[in-house]
Amino acid sequence: MPTQTPHSGLFIGLMSGTSLDGVDGVIAAFPSGPAQHPVATLASAYVPFSASLRAELMALQTAGQNEIEREALVANTLSSHYAACVERLLADAGLRPDQIRAIGVHGQTIRHRPELGFTRQANNPALVAELTGIDVIADFRSRDIAAGGQGAPLVPAFHQAVFADPAQTRVAVNIGGIANISVLRAQATPEQNRDVIGFDTGPGNVLMDLWIKRHHGKDYDENGMWAAAGQPVPSLLDAMRKEEYFAAAPPKSTGRDLFHADWLARHLSRLPQQFSPGDVQATLAQLTATTIADAIAQHAPTAQTVYVCGGGAYNPYLMQQLAHALQQRHLTASVQSTEALGIAPNHVEAVAFAWLALRFDQRLPGNLPRVTGARDLRILGALYPA
Repeated sequence: MPTQTPHSGLFIGLMSGTSLDGVDGVIAAFPSGPAQHPVATLASAYVPFSASLRAELMALQTAGQNEIEREALVANTLSSHYAACVERLLADAGLRPDQIRAIGVHGQTIRHRPELGFTRQANNPALVAELTGIDVIADFRSRDIAAGGQGAPLVPAFHQAVFADPAQTRVAVNIGGIANISVLRAQATPEQNRDVIGFDTGPGNVLMDLWIKRHHGKDYDENGMWAAAGQPVPSLLDAMRKEEYFAAAPPKSTGRDLFHADWLARHLSRLPQQFSPGDVQATLAQLTATTIADAIAQHAPTAQTVYVCGGGAYNPYLMQQLAHALQQRHLTASVQSTEALGIAPNHVEAVAFAWLALRFDQRLPGNLPRVTGARDLRILGALYPA
């Protein structure tokens, strides 16, 4: 009989990202000691958001009437979704609440303004603890911001711990609503994180999602079929790529505070002619692919492999465009999904927040100062006991 890998307890990770589609959850077991064994995912679950919840979360991205009360009510609704996801996870794994060490729950980002010293995630972790009977760890970003950092991205530390390879330089790319990269350089051990670079590259699916919603009423462009049927518009792509954020040096992070419908509308209005909606969609896919490729070319030109996670990994057209953009920049890295590393692309961020809960539980830092710009390593999160 094979021996079981010692682990540091079972942790649940919950993630709802900028795509505003729903909650992804996992139960994860992390190897104790050096990462000699892969992370074990015991169960996964998904709880979708209703159209009304998505609409309210979208509305809370900008200032509005009675927004404090509206945000509090949304936080309660979100927490019921988080608890429902936990219930499904436990049922699927055949586990009891007392067998889970803690839940790591990020909440739903509705404002992210690190340049003003704050970030805001809609969440009621006390209610999640009450509904699940499990300790909850939340509020992961604020301590990093208090230490002078961006509070984001937080996943590069997890990518380094789980995906790094001492024999080769890798890049982990998360394409959710916003895209981010982690440059994992070849080194002696995954714990040597001083050389890790990570930052938000710009739009992932956010602009493509809002554009297809406007013209076809769909939440996303399945398999990139609409974009694939169009022709990218070079003048529009060139104009959008002039956005100052793309040229800014890391550490940097972004979100819907910058890349939103009005941002796209301004670029479209400045062009002398109109283009078909399908051609605009193809251009938005190109924007995501080229800005990711630009970041890799600048910061990881010798990378052997690019591993993609997030919803974008399930878009064949976008994956093809990313591979093509890398080739255009004379980069030889292959493009694969994180499935090749043992974690499904749509589970990576949830596993990352389970890992951040583990780090808090062990009173170990969860940030990388070179990534976020914080003054030093910090323990991230706040505990809400069951």
